[in-house]
Amino acid sequence: MELRNTDENTDSIKNGAGRFGRMTMREIEVLVNKIHQKFIDNTDLNDLDKLDDRTAVEEVHHVMAAVLDEDGIALSTRVKEQIVRDVVDEVLGYGPIQPLLEDHTITEVMVNASNQIYAERDGKIFHTGLAFRDDSHVMRIIEKIIMPLGRRIDESSPMVDARLPDGSRVNVIIPPLAVKGPVLTIRKFSRDPYLVEDLINFGTLSREMAEFLQACVAARLNIMVSGGTGSGKTTTLNVLSSFIPNDERIVTIEDAAELRLQQEHIVSLESRPANLEGRGEVNIRMLVRNALRMRPDRIIVGEVRGGEALDMLQAMNTGHDGSLTTAHTNSPRDTISRLETMTLMAGTELPSRAVREQISAAINLIVHQNRLRDGSRKITHITELQGMEGEVIVLQDIFLYKQQGVDAHGKVVGHHVSTGLRPKCMDKLIEQGFELPATIFERTWA
Repeated sequence: MELRNTDENTDSIKNGAGRFGRMTMREIEVLVNKIHQKFIDNTDLNDLDKLDDRTAVEEVHHVMAAVLDEDGIALSTRVKEQIVRDVVDEVLGYGPIQPLLEDHTITEVMVNASNQIYAERDGKIFHTGLAFRDDSHVMRIIEKIIMPLGRRIDESSPMVDARLPDGSRVNVIIPPLAVKGPVLTIRKFSRDPYLVEDLINFGTLSREMAEFLQACVAARLNIMVSGGTGSGKTTTLNVLSSFIPNDERIVTIEDAAELRLQQEHIVSLESRPANLEGRGEVNIRMLVRNALRMRPDRIIVGEVRGGEALDMLQAMNTGHDGSLTTAHTNSPRDTISRLETMTLMAGTELPSRAVREQISAAINLIVHQNRLRDGSRKITHITELQGMEGEVIVLQDIFLYKQQGVDAHGKVVGHHVSTGLRPKCMDKLIEQGFELPATIFERTWA
């Protein structure tokens, strides 16, 4: 049951008890299970998918009244309402984690074990106090998530990536790989995608940076968004894609579809794992190759992780400019090194210099993002690739985030600054009709 084991809840249970005198949390759990089972027994399974929340609440109330009357149990109104909510969440939703999925302020749900459920809000992770009954309860919810998607999970296939109907990304790993029991991680899907004004208000970037990036996207520069896990790369990629003109044909390629583009002419492709026989896999690299035959004006790859980096670079170098993608890295320079490594994962015997030349010619900008210690997400670098000098790719920072310290409340103090250097790509922006005011690039730090 989802009731948190607090003094208030315990008192409510004690005060609401009938012949049990003092009902324990375990006895309440048994009662919830009994009501849940009786509800399932009395309901045609074909009708479960048609039930709305209001009807389910009414029917569970009827079942609960019958069970309480039959067992001679009296409970307080508050405990009854909580029991009904728990049963409805179990029937229509995903049990104890359903309230977390419905809370729009929560961005991630993490089940480390049946009695350890964490969540993220405003970039900070906290213990929710919620719990599943046991590992089998967790597994039942996991199966409820993945079964409609035609996926399976067992000892022979103990890891699954999936997607909820609302687009939220799900990762599952179970024993024997997960030592303490099934582990479930859900990256929630924002119902209302952020706009550039939202990111400016959050302090993710400055207005000058936004103006520059908008011009770069519209002028068809190739941009890579880099950063660590949970740094907000996909959100930034979504915002950047909003600058693409509505009359262009866009092909998006992702492992799990998270991008929410507002344009009309969009083709969304999603990779597919192998089936039960180990056949039928369609990976990102195959989709990138196929996208080149679909007459795209823009290709957006949700994240490059391997050999598809070579295909992406080749596409950028052969007329598919204006493409966008993301990568997991720690800095702009690290992004270059990781791109080299991923390109070599394609199995080609290219010399390092040839790989760097491909990268230098293909990528125009790296937008690097970090999640800071207070949970805030900041674009810390907008860095331009300016060609090769010898064996090294020359990087030039255009904008930076300068952190100055931490205030008394633990909030990071800092601001975005311009390095004062005019980007090399300005010539292309002007050619495309984008004349930015020189003040955008005026040096704002000593």
